[in-house]
Amino acid sequence: MIHAGIYARISSDRDGDGLAVGRQLVDCEAKAAENGWAVADRYVDSDISAYSGKDRPEYRRLIADIDAGLVNGVIVYNLDRLHRQPRELEEFIDVCRRARIEGNLASCQGYVDLATHHGVLTARLLGAVSAMESDDKSRRIQRKHEEIAQAGRPSGGGSRPYGFEPGGLTIRESEAVVVRECARRALAGESLRSITTSLNERGVPSSTGGSWAPQTLRRMLISARIGGMREHNGEIVAEAAWPAIISPSESAQLRATLTDENRRTNRSARRYLLTRLLRCGHCGQTLVSRPTADGTRCYVCAKGPGSGGCGRLSVRADPLEEFVVHAVLYRLDSPEMARALNGSAEDHDAERVRLEVEEARAQLAELAHDWGERIITRQEWLAARQPIEDRLQFAQKRLANLSHTSAIGDYVGNGDALRERWEELPLTGQQAVVAAVVDHLVVKPGRRGYNRFDPSRFEPVWRA
Repeated sequence: MIHAGIYARISSDRDGDGLAVGRQLVDCEAKAAENGWAVADRYVDSDISAYSGKDRPEYRRLIADIDAGLVNGVIVYNLDRLHRQPRELEEFIDVCRRARIEGNLASCQGYVDLATHHGVLTARLLGAVSAMESDDKSRRIQRKHEEIAQAGRPSGGGSRPYGFEPGGLTIRESEAVVVRECARRALAGESLRSITTSLNERGVPSSTGGSWAPQTLRRMLISARIGGMREHNGEIVAEAAWPAIISPSESAQLRATLTDENRRTNRSARRYLLTRLLRCGHCGQTLVSRPTADGTRCYVCAKGPGSGGCGRLSVRADPLEEFVVHAVLYRLDSPEMARALNGSAEDHDAERVRLEVEEARAQLAELAHDWGERIITRQEWLAARQPIEDRLQFAQKRLANLSHTSAIGDYVGNGDALRERWEELPLTGQQAVVAAVVDHLVVKPGRRGYNRFDPSRFEPVWRA
């Protein structure tokens, strides 16, 4: 007696009703009755492609049951339901031979006897044709999506993007206000965790109606969509058909800032305001935060393996941080700061650097195409790629640095306003303000026998 396993599969079930799979099962059960085979079990993989290489749980269960002897025959609607990759077909042939059921494979279109050379050849030919059809379909779909992207149109499908109405072409202003706020705060240096905590405490829902997570916020902020640009396979390919919520230069700054490899992503809060801003007056190395045995917060020039400092200098953190904050707030009211940020020079620079980033990415794509088409050799490709990648990395870092002034733009000439709410700012926000005004601070050696705080030891290098 043949105890057959019926296998049914559909690559895409958009409606989720399983009707196509249901029709396959009905026809396969009729085939089993026609053959006089008993149906041992039904194995259904719905909404899973056999071509993509994704795991098919029910197919794997069928293979395991054949190996275990629970199934000694297989019925499918068509052989391409079983396989669209030649390597999977070969695995299936090996399993059937091992279980000695090579002759018990049936489809609603006929039989394939894997016990004969002719039957195996037929299965392989049918598998090759199915793979070619899938290849052709995949290329057509990819080309269609490229064409849609280059026209700046949305591809459709998926969840509603935050800040836009369903369809993605019209701005939802109540959410666009939140996008602009988050963008401004992120460019000012505030951590994504701090921003999401604020949104959740205020009861601001995400596009799905749930709470915000840092990963969700990051995906939204680095998306070119909010800057009115169309992205495809991680590259900006066109101006979008929908309006921008923030400017393209701000969007580019966000991507450069949030994808910077040097950006801290650990969740532990930093207790030191001037991290990475202090330089040793002896050797020039960056001071590190290190408390003393009694818990006093200090910055020191660390010496030892992996440190590279001279170990000859330290300074207490509390009085130094207080001194720097006063200096920064005073600097915000200075004519020099107002002149440095006057006009739109910063925006102009950001737009110019953004165009440099896009040009470098386009060059890399063109270079890859030329190598793929064998217009250039691999050696030529490698030689040309490095300077373009160096230029791209430099431009991305420049974009990230340009975002510093976003932290202080509203407070230039009005340091009192920032002074009043300084203690309310999260540590990341305070650090962003200081870093926007001070490039670094040189800490000189202390005077022997002088145990009080000495402002003359500290030489700030201002950004403006």
